[in-house]
Amino acid sequence: MLGQPVIILEELGLAYELELLSWQELAGEEYAKINPGGKVPTMHDPNTDVQIYESGAIVLYLIEQYDTEKKLTYTDTKRKALLYQWLMFQMSQQGPYYGQVGWFRVLHTEQLPSAIDRYTRQAERIMRLLDEALAPTSTTDTEPTYLVGTKCTYADLAFYAWHEVIPLSMQYPPGETPISKYPNLYRWHKTMGEREAVRKAMGVRKEMMEREKLDEGLPTDVDMDEMRRELAERVK
Repeated sequence: MLGQPVIILEELGLAYELELLSWQELAGEEYAKINPGGKVPTMHDPNTDVQIYESGAIVLYLIEQYDTEKKLTYTDTKRKALLYQWLMFQMSQQGPYYGQVGWFRVLHTEQLPSAIDRYTRQAERIMRLLDEALAPTSTTDTEPTYLVGTKCTYADLAFYAWHEVIPLSMQYPPGETPISKYPNLYRWHKTMGEREAVRKAMGVRKEMMEREKLDEGLPTDVDMDEMRRELAERVK
């Protein structure tokens, strides 16, 4: 998801330029030479000439290359391992399951109750697990709780963007969110949302969606099923 690397770029105060591609360009042969999966984001770093895709990989690259003050990470083996653990959990579970909730509830041309039920339950499972992991260590603890250690790290920030999208994916009314049922998760999300870098990154995301009118839904001239079939054929 675009929001994850942009949040890290903003947190580290790095200059960057964004290039917005149309749905047709994402499925095209030219972009396939850069990212065969036909998804975003893909990043090119002119300082090192590194070109890389997949949000989690980009996040790790930015942290290792540019977080020289260790603002969003730790250096000891135990906490570094836990950071990797939570980032992999985000990439392998939160991202895919939340994405499938949106696909089958909102984008898929055919309503499949079994698929909707499965992915909705999986999304709720992930919320419950995060809520338990973020429980305060004591009943008198008023400090923010994070996934690893005592500060906000890239592992926490990696979850933020999908939790902004999930109300739309699960078709909640405007202003409501499923994560409000989980007090620790909800508090954690709100704490991150108050960070200046996160606000800036989400503003960039909103601006880009509005530019392509994605805030009003998918363009009517885009056949998402056909686009997925083309991508699947290309990578066989």
